[in-house]
Amino acid sequence: MSKLIQLFCLTVAVLVALSIPAFAAEGGIEFSASIGAAITIIGAGYGIGKIGSAAVDSMARQPEVAGQIQTAMLIAAALIEGVTLFALIVCIINNAGTPAG
Repeated sequence: MSKLIQLFCLTVAVLVALSIPAFAAEGGIEFSASIGAAITIIGAGYGIGKIGSAAVDSMARQPEVAGQIQTAMLIAAALIEGVTLFALIVCIINNAGTPAG
């Protein structure tokens, strides 16, 4: 399953890299900020999912340190959410700066 996810991520990265000239062309496609926001949300969801999965697995193995694991998990998830919010704001500002049409 991990190889499939890696292949999917690599495919998306290659498609985005190959479409950059179309985004940069005058009168071309003007939704690169939307793609950036989508990739940001997908990455954040994947990262928080991995954190939650690892935390639950660790709590099942060592229930006596569940409180410490939960605290660390919440801090890491909050940091990911902060970076995600920053990236989304950058995408929104970038999209607002481009003329429509």
